Amino acid sequence: MSRHAHPAPPGWHLHPQLADDTHPLAHWPLCEVRLMDDAHHPWLILVPRVEDAVDITDLDAAQQATLMREIDRAARALQAAVKPHKLNVAALGNVVPQLHVHVIARYRDDIAWPRPVWGTATAQPYSPEQLVERVALLDAALSA
Repeated sequence: MSRHAHPAPPGWHLHPQLADDTHPLAHWPLCEVRLMDDAHHPWLILVPRVEDAVDITDLDAAQQATLMREIDRAARALQAAVKPHKLNVAALGNVVPQLHVHVIARYRDDIAWPRPVWGTATAQPYSPEQLVERVALLDAALSA
């Protein structure tokens, strides 16, 4: 994986809440790819490196197309790595205004099924061992 092949543009920064709640995985052409620190759900966050982007409509047409390709790439990698029953993809931004897209692996026996993951249970941070294992698994899938 090329972690630094696509540097952030001047003026762009990761929202502090996203920095606190996630771990870096990859730097794609448009997005930072991050792992949500919640062991309940394999959960990727894609953050377009576009200054002041709040909604998908803040991206130009080319950026929107790239975002869709990167969402597809993240979803397929998550499917290959963890074999979920269902994928949830959402861009809410009600708490963190910076545009970011959630790609969440769901299982019929997960803690929130069939409800949305938000507000169901307190996030369970990965243990150091779990984090190393999950990052290695996703790193391989995201690089494929």
